[in-house]
Amino acid sequence: MFIVSTDYITGKELEMLGLVKGSTIQTKNIGRDITQAFKTLVGGELKAYNEMMNEARALATRRMVEEAEALGADAIVNVRYASSAVMQGAAEVIAYGTAVKYRE
Repeated sequence: MFIVSTDYITGKELEMLGLVKGSTIQTKNIGRDITQAFKTLVGGELKAYNEMMNEARALATRRMVEEAEALGADAIVNVRYASSAVMQGAAEVIAYGTAVKYRE
């Protein structure tokens, strides 16, 4: 599956199949949450949360691709990501784009 952030793929004529998306809500366990809270006192990267968000983006992308494959898509164009806090220590990540098929 070819995934791009542009609304075109060079050299390809595209047939739009529709919007596809994938999302997840992720959180860290309470122990990690407490250690990350202490980290805010001294500053620096919150590695556990960085890992959590990377995992969440990967899962959301995988779910978006599965939805596109179910439509028979060859690619997904105009891919975007968004995130929002659902509650303290939990974040939703959504990946969305347009599923397309190559025209012959």
